[in-house]
Amino acid sequence: MLFYTLKRLLLLIPTLFGIITLNFFIIQSAPGGPVEQMMAKLTNATNQESKSLSLKENQLSESRYKGAQGMDSALYKELTKLYGFDKPLWQRYVIMLKKYLCFDFGQSFYRQIGVLDLIKEKLPVSISLGFFSTLLIYLISIPLGILKARHNNSGFDIASSVAVVVANAIPSFIFALLLIVLFASGTYWHIFPLKGLVSDNFDTLSTFGKIKDYLWHIALPVLCMSIGGFASLTLLVKNSFLDEMGKLYLTTARAKGASENRIFYGHVFRNAMLLVIAGFPSAFLGVFFSGSLLIEIIFSLDGLGLLSFDSLINRDYPVVFGSLYIFTLLGLLVNLISDLTYALVDPRIDFERR
Repeated sequence: MLFYTLKRLLLLIPTLFGIITLNFFIIQSAPGGPVEQMMAKLTNATNQESKSLSLKENQLSESRYKGAQGMDSALYKELTKLYGFDKPLWQRYVIMLKKYLCFDFGQSFYRQIGVLDLIKEKLPVSISLGFFSTLLIYLISIPLGILKARHNNSGFDIASSVAVVVANAIPSFIFALLLIVLFASGTYWHIFPLKGLVSDNFDTLSTFGKIKDYLWHIALPVLCMSIGGFASLTLLVKNSFLDEMGKLYLTTARAKGASENRIFYGHVFRNAMLLVIAGFPSAFLGVFFSGSLLIEIIFSLDGLGLLSFDSLINRDYPVVFGSLYIFTLLGLLVNLISDLTYALVDPRIDFERR
């Protein structure tokens, strides 16, 4: 297992290098970079100011504006130097790789804050949504999958399968709008808050009050992010239990006089849950990275999904590449941890022999 772990760790380097390289050249070659956007903002501001002047003053401002147009090349050079675009593309790429090896991600173009500090600031929202959504999915899917396996092909199994598939087909943002209309807008019931992660008076609350307020705010977003995650895990649990319940060693256990409850909870449950438990790290990462952008926008939650979207729109390259580097590295490490967990919970799995 040690050799397999070392091999996977070594494979992280070219994988991470390839992902960063591909995204760097694709995004950098896209039109409308930060320099062009800043020039457009300055031009729009100048045009709006000139339109507000009177006719007499407009003639004077027009001559000044034409004079200012001669400064465009100097201003452009100043902006390219400010954003680091005075160097060729390959040189910027090499500089970025050298800094990223030391985990130096620089500062945001439009926010006076470092990329790591910015990610740390937005991280609690995304962690909260990802953790509680994964927890809710597991708490519902595991008992439901076990019940479906024990009552296979029954009316309950068919009805629950239909309900799970329908819930999986509902887009999370549509479900979010429905919940807001019903429980947060005041149209029907005003039970949950409409936006934010905590209340304005959060600091003045007691410890129990803070926990209650925090759970009160994340209830609807977590429910929206969880609605589409039940299907795959529920069917995985059901099929794992059905596969285990059909093995021959259970016939031997019954022949020895073991009760059905002992057979189920002593043998079937332990063996069937191995894959489910081992898949928790990757499941959490999947919920953590996917499906949070629209939920954050709808519920006014300032998390990593909204940060990534704004950074791409505004061409905030340090934030885009820094967050991509960190999240890719985390994803690769979590996949390795997930594989190692499979081997720990089931000694029969041997990746080195494969």
